[in-house]
Amino acid sequence: MIAPPRSPVNRAAQAPLPHQQRRVPILVGMRRLWRLSFAGVFSIVASLAQVSIVQEPTQARIEIDGKPFATFYYGPDTTKPYLHPLRAASGKILTRRYPMEIVEGESRDHPHHRGLWYAHGDVNGIDFWSSDPTRQGEKFGRIVLERVLETKSGKEQGSILARFRWQDSKGQDLLIETRRMTFYSHPQLRIIDVDITLEAVQKCRFGDTKEGTFAIRVAEPINERRGGTLVNAHGAKGEKAVWGKRAPWADYYGQIDGETYGIAIFDHPDNPKHPPFWHARAYGLFAVNIFGERDFYADPSRDGSVVLEPGQQLRFRYRVVIHPGDPETAKIAELYEQYARGRKASD
Repeated sequence: MIAPPRSPVNRAAQAPLPHQQRRVPILVGMRRLWRLSFAGVFSIVASLAQVSIVQEPTQARIEIDGKPFATFYYGPDTTKPYLHPLRAASGKILTRRYPMEIVEGESRDHPHHRGLWYAHGDVNGIDFWSSDPTRQGEKFGRIVLERVLETKSGKEQGSILARFRWQDSKGQDLLIETRRMTFYSHPQLRIIDVDITLEAVQKCRFGDTKEGTFAIRVAEPINERRGGTLVNAHGAKGEKAVWGKRAPWADYYGQIDGETYGIAIFDHPDNPKHPPFWHARAYGLFAVNIFGERDFYADPSRDGSVVLEPGQQLRFRYRVVIHPGDPETAKIAELYEQYARGRKASD
């Protein structure tokens, strides 16, 4: 069991002459024209932004190069925020659509697997991982939006900064999560940087369980059961060789409509207990987990739990790369090394 060190909480007017009377409407007209021109400039700037974030009451839409990329769902009907669907630069969808959509031929297992999400199956005995609108009970928690702090659009990148509260079934806060997601414009790739800080409101124990933590449910055509390939940084392939093993990155790729696409997840080298374990399955679950040592080592004597005292924090950073081709063609290993050295995706 690991207890991280305490870190500071980051918290005379004269009567108008005839010629003046005639000039007033001209001045008003000029002001109106200036206002219209000013608004027009902002419209042009917005249209030139290659990464656009459009915030709405229950979601935020992300567009890249004028095309839909994903939507970030955080409304009151969600039990944990998620990003869905994830699209390649070509527009192909690389995440399973169920349960948000019903698509013929798609599997309908694990309705709590929604796009890209972050949660854990045991925080003081509360299950945030399996939490779903269809499930009720004291053991399930909710990750509730406090507020969206900031959205930014831009030529090379855009971002969403939001704060969430991890609450038990009675609405009591366990953790405060601050999450920044940065989306990058690239002609061939779709890149997301995720930066999450968890601060304990009360003493919190992240239990030893495989059910977590940073996860994606990949589209049916690229999962291993449908002919896709799961590979890690060490070259191990398939669920049997990747599940429960440590690696700094992994990639899930396969054929969609006759073309190869993949999703890679990078774990930042400064993350706790790097490199992480991979809770990755042949049916399409693709998750990073540092806690589940008993399951991954098949050793009940191990304890991978982490305890936070009130005010202590854990920080996790990840990069997601959606790419055409296989990992070798997409140079995923090189991209990871650039990420590990601190190079920005827009560089």
